[in-house]
Amino acid sequence: MDVFSRGYEKFGFVRSAEGITYREWAPGADSAALVGDFNNWDPNADHMSKNDLGIWEIFLPNNADGSPPIPHGSRVKVRMGTPSGTKDSIPAWIKYSVQTPGDIPYNGIYYDPPEEEKYVFKHPQPKRPKSLRIYETHVGMSSPEPKINTYANFRDEVLPRIKRLGYNAVQIMAIQEHSYYGSFGYHVTNFFAPSSRFGSPEDLKSLIDRAHELGLVVLMDVVHSHASNNTLDGLNGFDGTDTHYFHGGSRGHHWMWDSRVFNYGNKEVIRFLLSNARWWLEEYKFDGFRFDGATSMMYTHHGLQVTFTGSYHEYFGFATDVDAVVYLMLVNDLIHGFYPEAVTIGEDVSGMPTFALPVQVGGVGFDYRLHMAVADKWIELLKGNDEAWEMGNIVHTLTNRRWLEKCVTYAESHDQALVGDKTIAFWLMDKICMISWL
Repeated sequence: MDVFSRGYEKFGFVRSAEGITYREWAPGADSAALVGDFNNWDPNADHMSKNDLGIWEIFLPNNADGSPPIPHGSRVKVRMGTPSGTKDSIPAWIKYSVQTPGDIPYNGIYYDPPEEEKYVFKHPQPKRPKSLRIYETHVGMSSPEPKINTYANFRDEVLPRIKRLGYNAVQIMAIQEHSYYGSFGYHVTNFFAPSSRFGSPEDLKSLIDRAHELGLVVLMDVVHSHASNNTLDGLNGFDGTDTHYFHGGSRGHHWMWDSRVFNYGNKEVIRFLLSNARWWLEEYKFDGFRFDGATSMMYTHHGLQVTFTGSYHEYFGFATDVDAVVYLMLVNDLIHGFYPEAVTIGEDVSGMPTFALPVQVGGVGFDYRLHMAVADKWIELLKGNDEAWEMGNIVHTLTNRRWLEKCVTYAESHDQALVGDKTIAFWLMDKICMISWL
């Protein structure tokens, strides 16, 4: 598991003392060549070779003066001949991508700054709090001014406020690069790249380090439940086939979210996603994750247009995506095995049994289940008259949870509070949270 979950040390761009190796899994492609600013986008300059496992590879030696063959910050893509024609794609394992003003698709960037420009973490990661009080936020929307905020602004202006308000954790949305801003970052195009619209990777590291200095745990809103259906800057149709990384046909297309559904039974997809989780923990020192859309992952019907009553046949039947459930067990086992202080929260509205119990006792392995029913209940209550509030119904909603599980109760707002394991009294006192939602 240790080697398997470090795919970023094998795939994508890997720098060595001798040069740069680039590898990509694209079994459906007939040909592949690395193109970019470094070779004037010449598709005949740097052809790649393919092995029996469908992995393409090329090694570029250092220049005569010892400098890397691809300069830091230069644009790169892989040009592939596929069954559906020739296409240029951003490398699947790209660590940074940017949108050139006026261009719709993003450009992959070879990101390997010199040592003196790399951010060095100065502060230790905090221990996991016994009781989480989480402040959920979106960096770009964290300012009252009509502008896109930056990692630096958030670090200097918002983090101190979060600390003053008494929170001990901050959960950040929209970290993974995404083309469509309107979906709050949930249609990911480049899974290993932090969103460039807020600043550089070094800026994000500085933000996280500052949070750690303040004693704040930093959780990432990670999206492994689906992917953008973009073909120019995303994974969709990467090697020219409908089944690369995803299920083919209707099963591989999320009808509600207009996105692609991963094939969690494919070894290389599992390697990609496990390595992705580890990358953010290793490289950026995140302290854990909130896994978005776990319900959508665990069922072929995605939990949509289905009423869960608690009967076990609703959870264990032909509609259950067993491969996806096993993946969630694997990623939780990976995270807790290598990073014992890390926190994992799963967003599940179905009530899947054992969802927030350890893998060692047969559970899916999350530390907390995100208790979405509380948010839905508050919306329902606040839309009606106060006289219609039923205390028994409210208490039932707050206490209706699986035995022995820890839950995070949720008040969705894009720059206000998400609170953990609190009572109705706390909710009634936290008026800011209620007003923000309205």
